[in-house]
Amino acid sequence: MVRRSSATTISSVAQAAGVSPATVSRVMNGRFFGEPEIADRVRAAARELDYSPNHLARSFAMGQTNAIAFLVPDLANPTFQAVLTSLSKAAAEDGYRVLVADSAESAEDEPQLAAEVRNRCDALVLCAPRMSEEALGNATSTLGPVVLLNRSSPASSAPTLTVDSRAGFERLAHHLYALGHRRFAYVEGPEGPANENRLRGIGDLQRDVDGLQLERVRGGTSSQAGLEAVDDVVATGATAVLAFNDLVAIGLVHGLTKRGVRVPEDMSITGFDDIPFARFMTPALTTASVPHESLGTLAWNRMRTLIEGGTPDHDVKFQPRLELRESTGPCPR
Repeated sequence: MVRRSSATTISSVAQAAGVSPATVSRVMNGRFFGEPEIADRVRAAARELDYSPNHLARSFAMGQTNAIAFLVPDLANPTFQAVLTSLSKAAAEDGYRVLVADSAESAEDEPQLAAEVRNRCDALVLCAPRMSEEALGNATSTLGPVVLLNRSSPASSAPTLTVDSRAGFERLAHHLYALGHRRFAYVEGPEGPANENRLRGIGDLQRDVDGLQLERVRGGTSSQAGLEAVDDVVATGATAVLAFNDLVAIGLVHGLTKRGVRVPEDMSITGFDDIPFARFMTPALTTASVPHESLGTLAWNRMRTLIEGGTPDHDVKFQPRLELRESTGPCPR
């Protein structure tokens, strides 16, 4: 009987089976094409010694980890959690794991973080809404396979899945205008394409209608940012506010309510994303719905095709659906 070791190595298995360590490695990796009885002998020795191969080392030796990376600006945001859930589920069905990297809203750190996490995986799903065009082009050309989420760029040929936030904000602004509001405030997000697209959407409506005034208020991406913007929002005299996203809108509603400003009787508020909590808050939030689950599933479909050396399906730009709820109402007289 072979005696079990507390620290069994591939050499121990090779010695017990009477073969070379290279033969053991090939058998364990499924790449042994010699006599079947030799492979059986190696497996029997491995079982007897309770040998567990170093899967990470084996993966790198084979040039494949069966893992992909998902880089996001803020995993605390339910938007990215929803995408991650569907991405992980779809990847798992094909035997892949998803490793997550969070850039903590630092666009400057995203290129280096993307490179570091890509070195540990087979591919990268990149959600970097504020990365510079130059850095994005460099990342997608050197870190492939890459799939881009919530971002498109002429500097990149990577498959992209985006949401038309410009059109979404135009629809939200049009809804407020139809309710009689003429003085809007926009609580901005961080500088970058995502914020610019939202401003363009509001600007599209301004060019088509008369009498619409817009005040821009510094904000961010979190509920705390919305809460901290309350004083500046009230000072604008606006009767309707478009928030960068649902989290910011939630902070706004909370802060305005504490100040005695009624929503929507005194001020209407809209968000963007339609996170799960948006429909359950009081008042329920008017927002633009984004298909987060579809984004994750389609991202994996394209990634799998890239990994297999195929040509992925065409790029997709989703049109947000307007969700009208109780946080918006007629302009107060």
